[in-house]
Amino acid sequence: MLTGLNHLTLAVTDLDRSLAFYRELLGLRVDATWDAGAYLSLPGLWLCLSLDPQRREESAADYTHYAFSLSASDFPVFVQTLKTANVREWRDNRSEGASFYFLDPDGHQLEAHVGDLSSRLAACRLKPYTGMRFFSES
Repeated sequence: MLTGLNHLTLAVTDLDRSLAFYRELLGLRVDATWDAGAYLSLPGLWLCLSLDPQRREESAADYTHYAFSLSASDFPVFVQTLKTANVREWRDNRSEGASFYFLDPDGHQLEAHVGDLSSRLAACRLKPYTGMRFFSES
């Protein structure tokens, strides 16, 4: 039986550029590096950057993305830091909670989000998506 998310691995085209992005702009801790990769972390998250020259630097056209949590009080400064660094947005926020959707240097679609599953479900109970069904009370 699965017990949780183990780690994320992102293919990158320039390891130094990606390390700087995740360390300096997003604040992840660098735990290890090697010629073709790096391990970074946040509490509860293990992220692997894997050098892959075949990775295209274009954003995918779908909604696949990786979301990071942050507090409401940190959100405005975080977003301003990314905008000042000319980080590209890929979508506007259309859901509950403050969110900023942005691209990393290789076009991976990321999100900074205030809230959690409980707050999302509470909002959806008030205004459900088309055809939405709930399977728990919380």
